[in-house]
Amino acid sequence: MSLAAEAVTVDLFDHRELALVERAMNALASRVPADAEVLRKLIKQLQDTQALLDQTRALRSPTQLGGEPRTVHTLIDHLISIDGLAGDLALPLKATLSRTYLLTKINFLRGFVKATTALENTSPEFHTFSHELREELGQSIYTLLAEELFLALLRKPDVAVNTKRRAADKLITVWDDAHLEIDDFAPMLESAWHARNRITSDFGCLAGASETFRLVCEDCSPEVLDFFAGDGRSMDEAWAFEEFLFNMTHEELEQIRLVMREQGKTAVSSTWVSQLLGRPIDALEHSHEIDPVALYRSYNRRQAGADFRLMAGAKGPRRTAEAYLMIHLLENS
Repeated sequence: MSLAAEAVTVDLFDHRELALVERAMNALASRVPADAEVLRKLIKQLQDTQALLDQTRALRSPTQLGGEPRTVHTLIDHLISIDGLAGDLALPLKATLSRTYLLTKINFLRGFVKATTALENTSPEFHTFSHELREELGQSIYTLLAEELFLALLRKPDVAVNTKRRAADKLITVWDDAHLEIDDFAPMLESAWHARNRITSDFGCLAGASETFRLVCEDCSPEVLDFFAGDGRSMDEAWAFEEFLFNMTHEELEQIRLVMREQGKTAVSSTWVSQLLGRPIDALEHSHEIDPVALYRSYNRRQAGADFRLMAGAKGPRRTAEAYLMIHLLENS
């Protein structure tokens, strides 16, 4: 059975993904059969995970256990009450399986990008494959990020109950259909991450003007930029957007500004910032290809900072920029 036939059987990919995977796999198999075999095994793992999902009850289908009814309404009531400390143990099995499916797909696409990138110098065809697969990887990682963003909203004590209910309802929709991607349920978030993943911070005087302009050039949704630039935005929202622009936590930016004042600097480079903070600064590769894993790291770094400030009562944004935006969208949906 061909790769395409196997994929269609379990509906692993949408039509665009399927066409790309089939073409790239055939080309890879003719050059490096061993790499193609590794990827086929990853596809088999994806099929197995899909089979488990297919056997699991839809979350919107009512049932009961221990004499208690279980409906989508009782599930939403449960989800809006979680505190986050129980992690995946607080989630229904289908949610965990859905996330496992997405992580398996991401692992497959990362391996595929690595295999095709290694052959870029042998043929322009593989450069195209590498680029297109990286774009598909980005969309899958953005989808995972959106799930984690909704989960973060559920555990925030200062988010309104009605907003949490809408976030929980969206999560249930995504978990019930593992083939949904971010453009199906959060296109504005996709626009923001798609654009941010394509720009590099210059830092300079830390005003953020050049970074904002680059977001515009990368077709970031005007609604995203209007939200953060609009009248009435709080200082926390402004700080969170600044974190988003520079891929930094509020504390890191404060440290950079402090040292700039002490050293009389009016502008700094990414190299200087990296040396000051003692960690690499995520940036576009020399080929200008995106690194969606770097965006994932950035979000989690900023989310960890927001969680800490909320618990410690520390100065700075209590949510990520994406969370402020999503709350606005959910409250006005």
